[in-house]
Amino acid sequence: MSADPLHRAGTPQRSTTNQPPGGSRANAIEVRRSARRRRTVSAYREGDRTVVLIPARMSEAEERRWVSVMLDKLAAQESRRVPGDAELAERAERLSGQYFDGRARPRSVRWVTNQNTRWGSCTPAEGSIRLSHRLKGMPEYVIDYVLLHELAHLLVPGHGPDFWRLLEAYPRTERARGYLEGVVAADRLPHLSTTRGE
Repeated sequence: MSADPLHRAGTPQRSTTNQPPGGSRANAIEVRRSARRRRTVSAYREGDRTVVLIPARMSEAEERRWVSVMLDKLAAQESRRVPGDAELAERAERLSGQYFDGRARPRSVRWVTNQNTRWGSCTPAEGSIRLSHRLKGMPEYVIDYVLLHELAHLLVPGHGPDFWRLLEAYPRTERARGYLEGVVAADRLPHLSTTRGE
């Protein structure tokens, strides 16, 4: 008898491998059923596969629904992962190529923890770009906007009309600026006491 609880004698199980809908990052989806699993569903990446663990008694329709839910959940978790400095530099290079024809070429791009009043900064003479650690965990389009903003400073100093024309190429500029303005506004709200009568 196997020591693996999913493969014990008498345990109903089924394992299926399917192609993920919508071209997910994983190449295949494997569904594993377990009689010991009563209500919980979980999923994880295993190489180029996504493994979804479900109760054995679940119907085919419930299986399809839960596979979809778990793929969305994994994708959301992966999108929240913060890139390191090397990934940030690669991202800046990609964005420069996509929106500025590769003309903005920073020598360094990195996260910093000493910028609490700015989202990012650029020193054109050194070709260095720094992003505030406060951006970590924000949506990718917001981080991309801040990167593009600083990349644009490598091409145009200041915030004149030529600078803003460069940023018009990025379709989420206004949305990202609105998001950041909302974060700043929320930080300025008074922190209300939770104790009544004060």
